[in-house]
Amino acid sequence: MKQITVTVIDPVGLHARPATVAVNAASKFNSDINVAFKGREVNMKSIMGVMSLGIPTQSEITISCSGDDEDAAVAAIEEVLRVQKIIA
Repeated sequence: MKQITVTVIDPVGLHARPATVAVNAASKFNSDINVAFKGREVNMKSIMGVMSLGIPTQSEITISCSGDDEDAAVAAIEEVLRVQKIIA
């Protein structure tokens, strides 16, 4: 299992458009990918799951990947979120 902890810097947090970007990035991989915030963990491939966390700006989240493409998955998701200026 691979995981990273990042800070959400998008002014609206991880909602609507930023959540869609995250879900689309995660959905490209076979690995199980989850995002955790305040003790709750959801499937990062589920837009409803990600949005249900209500992640505001300046929050720390943990993204974990488990599977045969976990290295590529965690690297790609982190890169997409950084390029979109969603995370720091």
